Amino acid sequence: MTGGRTGETRSRRARRSGVTGARAEWLAILWLAAKGYRPLARRFGGKGGEVDLIVKRGTTIAFVEVKARGAMGDAQTAITPEKHRLVEARIRQWLARNPWAMEHHLRADAVFLAPRRWPRHVPGVFELVL
Repeated sequence: MTGGRTGETRSRRARRSGVTGARAEWLAILWLAAKGYRPLARRFGGKGGEVDLIVKRGTTIAFVEVKARGAMGDAQTAITPEKHRLVEARIRQWLARNPWAMEHHLRADAVFLAPRRWPRHVPGVFELVL
């Protein structure tokens, strides 16, 4: 295989992963909206990590990681300690830009998705150390 083909395969895989991730985030938004959450931000951050969704319900602001995998168990193990650290850095960045949010209850949530399964929303998936 030539270098170009390997790059093309990688690009196709990255595009497919991006589409899958975007679809998973929209499903998570719909699921959370049905539970009364209102979206505040989507894909906050960038290089070095991002928070997939930031949602609000009542006095709670949830920073939500969305994980879609082939099996629910794989989705649930996808939030690694490194991902936790990167997400917290982005949460601190978002809070610096939105100081009004410090008056709210802040929580790290996750929505796990797998084919032919209902989404699973897990409030307080990890403790925030801000």
